[in-house]
Amino acid sequence: MSIALIILAAGKGTRMNSDLPKVLHPIANAPMLIHAMQAGQALSPEKTLVVAGHGAELVAKEVSDFDPDAAVVLQEEQNGTAHAVDMCREVLADFDGDVIVLFGDTPFVRAETLEKMVAAKEQHAVVVLGFDAADPGKYGRLIMNGDQLERIVEFSDASADERAVTFCNSGVMLVESKTLFDLISAISSDNAQGEYYLTDVVGLAREKGLNVTAVSCDEAETLGINSRAHLAEAEGIFQKNARAELLDLGVTLQQPETVMLSFDTVIGRDTVIEPNVYFGPHVTVESGTRIRAFSHLEGCHVSRGATVGPYARLRPGAELSENVHIGNFVEIKNAEVGEGTKVNHLSYIGDATLGSGTNIGAGTITCNYDGVMKHRTTIGNRVFIGSNTMLVAPVTVGDEAMTGSGSVITKNVPATDLALSRADQVNKPGVARKLFDLLKKKKQKQISETK
Repeated sequence: MSIALIILAAGKGTRMNSDLPKVLHPIANAPMLIHAMQAGQALSPEKTLVVAGHGAELVAKEVSDFDPDAAVVLQEEQNGTAHAVDMCREVLADFDGDVIVLFGDTPFVRAETLEKMVAAKEQHAVVVLGFDAADPGKYGRLIMNGDQLERIVEFSDASADERAVTFCNSGVMLVESKTLFDLISAISSDNAQGEYYLTDVVGLAREKGLNVTAVSCDEAETLGINSRAHLAEAEGIFQKNARAELLDLGVTLQQPETVMLSFDTVIGRDTVIEPNVYFGPHVTVESGTRIRAFSHLEGCHVSRGATVGPYARLRPGAELSENVHIGNFVEIKNAEVGEGTKVNHLSYIGDATLGSGTNIGAGTITCNYDGVMKHRTTIGNRVFIGSNTMLVAPVTVGDEAMTGSGSVITKNVPATDLALSRADQVNKPGVARKLFDLLKKKKQKQISETK
């Protein structure tokens, strides 16, 4: 059966105290909405619809960037969850399949849980996702009779026995498309809030004699984010789970709680991650590498056997080949670094291509920006760049060439050549001693005057 995914993302999120729509607040460097979309994509939906309201233009941009085929449906007035789903009626008019409803502010529902709901749908017309709450509080209760969900009871309407039930409603629901919209058409707004509630689908389905069930997931999957405190809690949950997954995959985290990961971080087994390493978005680290302490990586690819850091920064477009060494206080940006090449100390390599087996001396800078345009530096294989070399792009250094320390390279260096570009050294006999004596007398005079 085909599946359509509806994600409700229209709420303003007043408790976030923010101009940003609630669902765009990030967890692990991706909007919480994207986490929900990512989980839903595991079902290979034929259609994905995001219902937006507050900040719809911003929401639409994030949706399009993540999934260009997804559609954004506008809910101009927020009149309840059933009303939000009903905004998708026209788009799904010709759709023949099941609809699963998720929430953009509930980012941790696992793909495996959604698959369990799909399996349950084979025997039931409506499937609701529930969870056993440690503290049920004011959650709606799922009242079960065997595998049948008899009703959803809101806390305010529940009897003492019903309030004792710990199986609670997450709001996530799976229903065949035509059935869903037929049931929504019968929902009334005759309630204290004057809104149309999706939970009413359960009672209406039962009245029609349809089978309704609920499947269970871990409570942590259903965490809804309504405040900055919830957001911080969600970040902690993501990081804990992501670190545990890496450990299970054979990655060594020397001090796991100090390593920060992004939603799409990929790290191969037998890699060692030292303390206080930050992984921004779009980072892939292959097997058998070492990322040393206090390094920051984003938008980069690190190949097998490479070493990065300590205190290194890899920026977007950094592509490290196998067995590359990037050392302390080195920054790499939009640059390919060839196999076995070393950039070990205090250097900036930006908008550059470095060949294999090359050594970049301490303090080297590729001067890539002229104030208006960026320019590229190309360095060949087995090149030795002397310490404190300034490479003024655009410039090319050929294979097996060398630059002298302290050189400013403004012209291409042919293969095997040595390039020197610095003023001749002049030694002044005895001047150092005279200068030191003069400076000491000046300092002593200043001290005397302050007494």
